[in-house]
Order: sequence, then C-alpha cells, then structure tokens
Amino acid sequence: MKLKAKLLDIQAGGRRIAILDDKTASSIGVHSSDRVEIAHNNKHLIAIVNIANNFPQNYIGLYQEISEKLGIKEKEFVDVKHAERPEALHYVQSKIRGERLRENEIRAIVKDVVERHLSDVEISSFLTALYIHGLSMDEIEALSKAMIETGSILSLNKTPILDKHSIGGVPGDKTSILIVPIIAAAGFFIPKTSSRAITSPAGTADRVEVLCPVNLTIDEIKDVVIKTKGCLVWGGALDLAPADDIFIQVEYPLAIDPLLLPSIMSKKKAIGATHLIIDIPTGRGAKIKTIGEAEAVAYDFIDLGRRLGINVECAVTFGEQPIGYAIGPALEAKEALSAIMRDGLLDLKEKAANLAGILLEMVGIKNGKQTAEYILKSGKAERKLREIIEAQGGNPKILPEDIKIGDKKAEIKAGKHGQILWINNKYIAQIAREAGAPKDKGAGVKLQVKLGEYIKKEATLFEIYAERTTKLEAAIELATKLQPIGLSRKLENRMIMDRIPKPIKHKKTFTLER
Repeated sequence: MKLKAKLLDIQAGGRRIAILDDKTASSIGVHSSDRVEIAHNNKHLIAIVNIANNFPQNYIGLYQEISEKLGIKEKEFVDVKHAERPEALHYVQSKIRGERLRENEIRAIVKDVVERHLSDVEISSFLTALYIHGLSMDEIEALSKAMIETGSILSLNKTPILDKHSIGGVPGDKTSILIVPIIAAAGFFIPKTSSRAITSPAGTADRVEVLCPVNLTIDEIKDVVIKTKGCLVWGGALDLAPADDIFIQVEYPLAIDPLLLPSIMSKKKAIGATHLIIDIPTGRGAKIKTIGEAEAVAYDFIDLGRRLGINVECAVTFGEQPIGYAIGPALEAKEALSAIMRDGLLDLKEKAANLAGILLEMVGIKNGKQTAEYILKSGKAERKLREIIEAQGGNPKILPEDIKIGDKKAEIKAGKHGQILWINNKYIAQIAREAGAPKDKGAGVKLQVKLGEYIKKEATLFEIYAERTTKLEAAIELATKLQPIGLSRKLENRMIMDRIPKPIKHKKTFTLER
C-alpha cells in the first residue's frame, strides 16, 4: 500500500517507530505494536506500529530514525506492507518458559534486537526471562559472541592489548584516569572505552570529558592510541556490541542486570583486549555484598574470558565507602588530576597501583605494583595523561585549580561527636545526583571524613556543590532525610544499627465534637 510520508521531528532513541491512523492500519492489517515493512528507493526496513487518533488517513508518520535511514522527504510516497513476526520471538517465548537456548537461536535474537525488529516490550520480556531463569555459561558465551559479531571492531593490529573494567557500585571510582596512563607509560597499549553514568553521579566518560573530548570516532581512537598507547573515550558512539546499548536502555527502568558478563566481555573483545583486569568492589552498598559472591562472579568472568580468548584476572576490592573524597564529574576529574600530580589521596592511588600492577604482571612485568607506584611517583604517569589529553583535543597544561566546580555550596555537619561507622554509597550517590550530577558537571559531593575517623560535633561530614540554587536546596533536603553517614561515640553503643519496622510514635489527639 502506498502512503504519504509525514516526517515527525522526533527521535526515539534509535527505535524505528511508525504512526498510522486506525483505518489505514486496518487496511494494511496491522494493530498497535505490529510490524510494517517500509520501502523507498530500493531501501527498506522494519518498523513498529503505533496507532494514533486524529492522524491523517493514508499517511504514515515517520520518526527521524526511519526518514533519515531511508532518505525520505515530506509527502513522498512510500510502500508499506504488513511484516511477519520475527522468528526470534519464538526463541524469546522459549526462554520465558525456562528453556535453554541454542547458539543459533541467541544469534537470531541479538540480530533482531540490533536491527530494531523487536519492540521494547519484547526485549524487556526476554531480559526478564533471563533474570528469572538465569543463563548457562554456554548461553552467556553465545550471547557475547553474537553481540560482538553484530557490531564494529577496533582493530589496532597490535598485541598485547590491555584493559580494565569495574563492575561498579562504588561512587567516586576514578581509578581509570590513573591506570590508563600508568599502563601506557609502561609501554603497553590500553584503549579504554567507558560508559556515561546511568544511575551513578559520574561514569568514567563523564569525568574525563571535564579534561578533554571523549566522543571520538573509531579512526580518531586509533590515531590517539597509536600515538600515545592509551585513550579514555566514550564507547557509546562507536557501535561496539550495539545490542548491549539497546539492552541497557530497557534494563534501566526495570532495575535488573541479567547480562552483566556478556555486556562487559563483548565490548572488551570488540576493542581487541587480550589481557583484562576486572575490579569487583565488594561490601555493604556495593553491587556485590560478600566475598563468596565476588569469588563466584570472578570465576565466571575468567571462564568466559577463556572462551573468548581473553586472559582475565579479577580483583575483589573494598567497596564500603567511596574512592577518594570527590563524587561528581568535575570534582572527580579535579581529584584524579591532583592525585596523579601530587602526594596524598592514598586509597585512590593504592587501588590504582594495585590494579595496574596486576595488569603489568599479567604481561610478564615482575613486581607490578612497585612498577606502577614508581611510574606514578616519577611523574611518568602525569606526563602520559597530559599526552593523552592533548591527543584527544584537550588542554595538556590543565591544572586542578582550572577545573570549574559548582559555585553553590553547602556543608552538612555532624550532630554529635564520635567515630564514622558507615558511609552509605547509595545515599551519597543519590545526593550527588540530586545536586545535578552528572548532567551538571560541576555538581556533586565532597566527603570530609572516611570510615574509622573520629570527629567532633559540628565538624563537616561532607560538602554539596551545585550549579543551581534549586538543585542545592533539593540536595540538602535529601541529605537531611537520608543521613548517609553513621557515627557513634563508642562502637559497642551501636550494635543495633536500625529497627524494622520502626516503632510508631503515638501523638496526642484532639477531638472536636459536634
């Protein structure tokens, strides 16, 4: 059926959506969420149908993803016909029933996800089924390989290629900004692609973007890495394992993550990694709560790495408080730059040296941690970081004091004196986000205390920075409500941390009789 194109000045986050009125949809034989094939000038694609009231008859509304892909202009005619349900849906239904999927079935699902043949509802059903029924290691391997095959590959024609990844869950983890220049200064290639924040106050790409551009093309990344041996870039625009980015979009509102292993490992394989260190923060407030759980996850990473041809080692790291003191893009970039230039910030430098040291030992360097510490202390890491910043288009002479942070500031003080017993990572992250991070680069939280320290009443626990007064006020209100830092005069006085459900405080009532 020929329909006139009505171009909608709307993007759908990569989704291919077409709008029809009810009568036109009935003529084609489709309902809402069915699929149509749209053809124009020997090009065609599959789109998901939405039905709209008061939409003009014999027109088809096209989101930008479709009109740009097919090169369609306003009111041009396009051929539209009903498209059959993808075969991959049968395999999604099999997983919903708890059946184990074969490699060809998983490949079909991933292919249809990348080509946007599946709706968000269908993808969310697949992810929920994976979350409920789990995945065998064979399924995880097949998913990883399918995600790699359906995307681009960064081919440097060099070996070895080193990489580092943290599974996340701890605010302020800016270690990549130290690790990448340490490894590159040691003479090894480390093309670090990173994500932006989804639920955290800052992803590595958000932090590094304060120092230099991170939206590089694959060719630009190759140039930077060949020149400097390292890079710190955003991976979202590179089409590396694109199915993962689509899965993440759907996972976010569901708050589930059944694809942790294939999500990470497919992207590491796509950039050509041969040696990989996985950081697994563990403890209260981290994604992984216990050492036993961390060890199980670590062995799964090592097994999957073996299947994909990547030498993997894992480090179980302390995850019960933020790394360093700063949480938020500009605050963290400033702290990382200070750490690589000067003494201090022992927990940040200790973690970075340990992780970099493991990587160096994986490629035959003896006393890896000591080598990493020497590269830090000698200034080689700082010089390499500045070289990378310049190659990516930033100012190589940037100093910590040049980095602008939010000019709206509040101090949250202790209501009594005592010892810091806990710092709630989740709450600290929420307060930083309420202040505006990561969208507002200068927003965030700066801690003034760490676990085990003794402080006096009215001492500052942490500072909140914001770029807007309304954001600062909202963050202060949230901090007052959440009370993210716990302290006590004596440890034994707080053996009971909380009472659930909380006792009801009865108030005197006043009854007005009529």
